[in-house]
Amino acid sequence: MPEPTKEGMNCVRIRLHNEDLPEGFFCESAVAIDTETMGLQMPRDRLCLVQLSTGDGDADIIQISQSQQSAPRLKRLLEDPAILKIFHFGRFDIAALKGRFGYNISPVYCTKIASRLARTFTEQHGLQALCRDLLGIELQKQLQSSDWGAIHLTEEQLQYAASDVIHLHAIRQSLDYILQREGRMKLAEKCFEFLPVRADIDLLGWSGKDIFAH
Repeated sequence: MPEPTKEGMNCVRIRLHNEDLPEGFFCESAVAIDTETMGLQMPRDRLCLVQLSTGDGDADIIQISQSQQSAPRLKRLLEDPAILKIFHFGRFDIAALKGRFGYNISPVYCTKIASRLARTFTEQHGLQALCRDLLGIELQKQLQSSDWGAIHLTEEQLQYAASDVIHLHAIRQSLDYILQREGRMKLAEKCFEFLPVRADIDLLGWSGKDIFAH
């Protein structure tokens, strides 16, 4: 395991956009995605931010307005079958995006699910633990609870939001190695395929229940 170092967010370029991705936004084959909402209860708590990183170490952040009904360029990206969407705890983010805009997001990858299947030697599968254990990076999570609906976001908020996506490509690569080594990649892929269905179940009101339980 690499020796943990303090995250160097000062060198990350953060591009803030209003309501949608800019024209000409390019993603080759995979994009890391996260969301920020007013809280954790849907549909009560609205979607406020969508963060993206194409794996170049930079981040694009879309500020979603309160009355916004669509984001056509974001929709095109999220529904593109040729582009893999990488999440951490994708169940929540997929539900937040579909609940707000109705987008059918596919294909998807979730680093939290991948970690649970690959790293069975630990119960620590949060993004902070994955960055520390796999990349040797210490994430700063002080702004996890924040007013993401504010019209003017602070530099600290933007840096926090960006930190949730810029490492996901590298984390996925590390987890894929373990999944392949342990013979669990096909199982992981089937779990990822099910994620949009799990998000639909959450949106219909079964978020706190395991419908597969006895």
